[in-house]
Amino acid sequence: QVQLVESGGGLVQVGGSLRLSCTASGRAFGTYAMAWFRQAPGKDREFVASIGWSGSSTSYEESVKGRFTISRDNAKNTVYLQMNGLKPEDTAIYYCARVRTLYGRSVDYWGQGTQVTVSS
Repeated sequence: QVQLVESGGGLVQVGGSLRLSCTASGRAFGTYAMAWFRQAPGKDREFVASIGWSGSSTSYEESVKGRFTISRDNAKNTVYLQMNGLKPEDTAIYYCARVRTLYGRSVDYWGQGTQVTVSS
């Protein structure tokens, strides 16, 4: 069983920045792709970004390209999401996930989520 614990959410003004972290339990973290998803009130959960096991390959949802950066530190079993230029439409609960492939959306494990609120 893998546990994913997110942190770093909060309230930020438009144009501000936040960095989310997700730390995984278990010894095989460095062999799996990881991803961030988000769910806004009244909407379906959507893909935000993913990163391959080595960190050399990434994928982003179109609306966050150029503003968000996903990265990982396999020595710390942690994946990050640096969010810059935040907009009100980025307000959502952000979930970390272990995914089966970089470009797929099949999730093996979810974190509990962390709230991000962007105020105007």
